[in-house]
Amino acid sequence: MQWEKCNSISSEHDCSYNITLVHRKKDANQLFVCGTDGNERVCCNTDLTVEAPMCLPSENIANLIESIERFNIKEGEPSVFIDSEQSAALYITRSGSDESVGIQKFGKAGVGPKNHDKEQHYVGLVLSKREEDPSQNRVYGLYREKSKDPGLFSEMWLPFVTRVCMADVGGPKNNLQFTWTSQMNARLFCGDRNRKQHFSELVDVSTVDADRWQDTKIYALFRNEWGMSAVCIYTIGDIDKIFTNSPFKGYTKAEMDRPRMCVDDSTKLPVETLKKIEKTSEMEQLVHPVGNSGLLLFNHQSYTHIQIDGSPNRRTSHHTVIFLSLNNGGIHKVLHNKNDTFLIAEFRPFNYTEQISFILHPSSKKLYVNNGSQLVQLDVADCSQYGDTCQDCMLSRDPYCGWDGTQCIRDTNGIWHDAATGNLAICQEHAEKEFPNPEKDVVRFHAKHFLQCPVSSRHAQYSWHHLQNSSSCIGKPDHCLYLINSMGPEQEGTHTCVSEEMGYRKILAQYQLQLGNKVVGLQSKPMIWVCLMVVLIQML
Repeated sequence: MQWEKCNSISSEHDCSYNITLVHRKKDANQLFVCGTDGNERVCCNTDLTVEAPMCLPSENIANLIESIERFNIKEGEPSVFIDSEQSAALYITRSGSDESVGIQKFGKAGVGPKNHDKEQHYVGLVLSKREEDPSQNRVYGLYREKSKDPGLFSEMWLPFVTRVCMADVGGPKNNLQFTWTSQMNARLFCGDRNRKQHFSELVDVSTVDADRWQDTKIYALFRNEWGMSAVCIYTIGDIDKIFTNSPFKGYTKAEMDRPRMCVDDSTKLPVETLKKIEKTSEMEQLVHPVGNSGLLLFNHQSYTHIQIDGSPNRRTSHHTVIFLSLNNGGIHKVLHNKNDTFLIAEFRPFNYTEQISFILHPSSKKLYVNNGSQLVQLDVADCSQYGDTCQDCMLSRDPYCGWDGTQCIRDTNGIWHDAATGNLAICQEHAEKEFPNPEKDVVRFHAKHFLQCPVSSRHAQYSWHHLQNSSSCIGKPDHCLYLINSMGPEQEGTHTCVSEEMGYRKILAQYQLQLGNKVVGLQSKPMIWVCLMVVLIQML
């Protein structure tokens, strides 16, 4: 992309700008972009329809550009861009421990947080527009705050939600001027009191918008000191009730109260109200998840990011798909409905372990995964991976997919059975097929040997069958192994790997073993034993 300052041939300007922020404007072909060279900030509009996009200023962002020039935009900080014909505004967070940490607004009327000494790290901003009364439009921020409690058993991090009014322009001169007058903060609770489980470190959030602003859901990813992760679901309506009804922390309503609604002109607030605003902004009551539980628990998993698709298909609104990135570079695809959660699949976009970030493009059903040096596109609605039988399709429980009578495909206008139901009753009786071309192995007498079988589902039971005997699998999550300690006549014959899930049996691998002489045995697959040793060592 070309920057305006660098367009001139005689320009001596260093044009090594790193893009730190991108927002789509009302015109779908227009982007608002900001970049920095480490010293200077540049923001502008760019047109995606031209072959060589140019970064140019426009009249409606002039005030925004002027006010943001000295602000250090850190890559990854949450932001919200508000675009109109007359003007534009940018809400962006500043995380860390300096006195200006919080939500900053740039544009015609710049506003920021009051100075404080708290360490805060923001993970998300949510725009909440009220069509029935635009004067009540708000921006909600979600962050974790470092606890100042020195107690041995105190939490290191505290999760919060904060809100500011979009109409807020700060107080009058010399009294909270250019400072939020509408900001209020409330603690979030995520846990299960009955099980005495509590999650206090807020990691990431993802939002699912709704027709009614009250029903907009925030999926918040938490973790605790034991390495467990949890997702709690909150609604804007429940958050708003706390900000509307809760007393302020440390006060009764009689002792301390102030306007909870957004005001038309914050510069005209009474002096007494401004004094109360300076005293405190934290609410006494905590915000609880939907239904006072709303906890999705993931044992022994440490997740780093979350993305939500609230409408994976057109047939039903009861399914939600949660994408969760692991700290080893994998991504879990999870089905969530009112009754349970179900791990559909695990993606491995890169061949090695590393930290990743990712975003979901809901309309195209694509995930874009970034490891800092590479960008990978994943099709999350690829139904061909589930095989060519009705049973395999329905057992996937993937709400992007369904059975149309002949194949597993994405939602269509014709006959289509939603795979998320897992309903095998719609499938015809499936006879267990003979395995085509079983692998033939010749193994020397008394030699060690192993057989392997691919694992296609984490929810199936896998077993090996030989003559009248059967045994369960050993091995890693992606392979089912069978170890023969000493090859003899009793091991000759057919060895079959079978998966069984919800009554559906399927042959996944088959081997014909034959006992060979010593010379033949010495030549048979010397690398197999080395591979087995590596697998077994990794299991220790």
